[in-house]
Amino acid sequence: MGEVRVQVKITNAGDQALARRGLMTPEQVRTYMADAVVDTGAVSSTVPVHIAQHLGLATVSTARAEYANGFVEEVDVAEPVEFVIHTRHATEEPMVLGSEVLIGQTLLERMDLLVDCPNRRVIGNPDHPDQPVLKIR
Repeated sequence: MGEVRVQVKITNAGDQALARRGLMTPEQVRTYMADAVVDTGAVSSTVPVHIAQHLGLATVSTARAEYANGFVEEVDVAEPVEFVIHTRHATEEPMVLGSEVLIGQTLLERMDLLVDCPNRRVIGNPDHPDQPVLKIR
């Protein structure tokens, strides 16, 4: 299987909340467009430090991240951001690490997106073409 990448819009969720309440203009909401790696082996999503800084994200906690080679390190976890892929969106507190955006399983599940490995792309679940359907059982 080759690498799967997808365009993602990342938005500071705190800014969005302030804009909804009229405390910030929509133009002031900080966003970032990225070409992200989709990693079905990763649970959480990540953003590199330069994107976290661009979005004005504070650290809310730390987490232990385990890499594919078994190396474990403590990393920062940022304030919530909204990820938008195609027309689907979900909010998550990303880990801050690496040099590019990584989309993990929790976002794929929340957005009801599937990885089409042979065509190296991300698609909406064909069983739910209009909007995500989330399992609750």
